[in-house]
Amino acid sequence: MDLLITILLDGLEFSSYLFIVAVGLTLIFGVMKILNVAHGSFYAWGAYAAAYLIGVVSNHGFTDLATMAMIPVAAIGVGVVLGAIIERTLLRHMYHLDEVIIVLATFATFLILEDTILLVFGVDPYFAYQPMAALGNVEIGGIGRLVYGLSMILLALAVAVSLWFALNRTRWGRLLKAVIHDREMASYLGINVSRVYIVTFVIGAMLGALGGAYVAPTVSVAPGFGVEVIVLSFAVVVIGGMGSIPGALIGAMVVGMARAIAVHQFPELELFVVYAVMAVVLVFRPEGLFAPAKARKI
Repeated sequence: MDLLITILLDGLEFSSYLFIVAVGLTLIFGVMKILNVAHGSFYAWGAYAAAYLIGVVSNHGFTDLATMAMIPVAAIGVGVVLGAIIERTLLRHMYHLDEVIIVLATFATFLILEDTILLVFGVDPYFAYQPMAALGNVEIGGIGRLVYGLSMILLALAVAVSLWFALNRTRWGRLLKAVIHDREMASYLGINVSRVYIVTFVIGAMLGALGGAYVAPTVSVAPGFGVEVIVLSFAVVVIGGMGSIPGALIGAMVVGMARAIAVHQFPELELFVVYAVMAVVLVFRPEGLFAPAKARKI
């Protein structure tokens, strides 16, 4: 029973941060039809910015609990600045080009942003343990767990509910769906597609940065931080269905649980199991488990 609880909680925690990152990626693809490889850099920049700000605030005498406020500050700052710059200066001039060209452009952007991190933050790792230390531990079923890790599950649920509400109960959500189904017709009807694009891209960038910022206190933030997560995020999005937010949630759960089981039971298969699950899903559902329906133009 102890092993089962440990696997369940580890899987949920890993799924949570994967969902937060992957849902930003799938949101951008669903609206803009862009496979944004640079999303991994948003994650890395969010982690570095949060770790740096937490260190600065802590050195100025603020309590460990107060340092948690730097996590959303870092996520919003990175998302707004980097997201707006990349969308306005690069992507807005490429929407009419082939998707492969845009993938190559975002991959080049990813490499540039990774090197820029080294110029801004240096090569030494950052340790921002204060928020994790502030929340302490709790015992679940006789097993000690970090409260900070459990709070990541609540954060993922909050993100999922907020996105569902925004897409289904707000005017912005209706505009977004109109652009998703037919960009040209939405433009003819007076919808400012350019504004929808930049808002969507900035929100997606903020979600990617939020995932990195929230993970930062649990790990050593070092160069190459965003490489693994972008690969795993693509796996989540492919499993769930490109452009599907419920698919991102289910895909993250599948990947998180599969990885947790492998880590505790078959550690030699940890790297293999995620891609094995993805391969199996694609054999039977080439477009993913919850691929959104495509509108048929007449």
